[in-house]
Amino acid sequence: MNIRPSGTFMGVSWLALGVGILSYNIGLWNATMQLNEKGYYFTVLMYGLFAAVSMQKTIRDKLEGIPVTDIYYGICWFSAIMSVLLLTIGLWNASLLLSEKGFYGMSFLLSLFAAIVVQKNTRDSQTYDRLNNENIQKVLE
Repeated sequence: MNIRPSGTFMGVSWLALGVGILSYNIGLWNATMQLNEKGYYFTVLMYGLFAAVSMQKTIRDKLEGIPVTDIYYGICWFSAIMSVLLLTIGLWNASLLLSEKGFYGMSFLLSLFAAIVVQKNTRDSQTYDRLNNENIQKVLE
């Protein structure tokens, strides 16, 4: 990694994450569904975000030669797939308009994708800064 992600790219990824999460939650807030249904959809979003970030970090660790146990790697993939499946099943069986189902699905997927990109940008920035600081230290010695 020898190039730091641009501020624009980092800003847009954070904006996409914020828009996805905010729109999903505004939709839940204004929905006429029962509180337990709202809790289900909110929990699926939080589970999906955690799974997506964890999966991205685990894949990146493996690529960089950082030890990752197979069980954790498998749990990350399982959780990411399960969160999408849980949302799909929930929306399939919900008594919502098709446009509402599409709205929740798209804002959910936007949030997951943006969470992965934010995690990647954060890691790339930290790696670039660490390598840059090491190079500066070598020059000063």
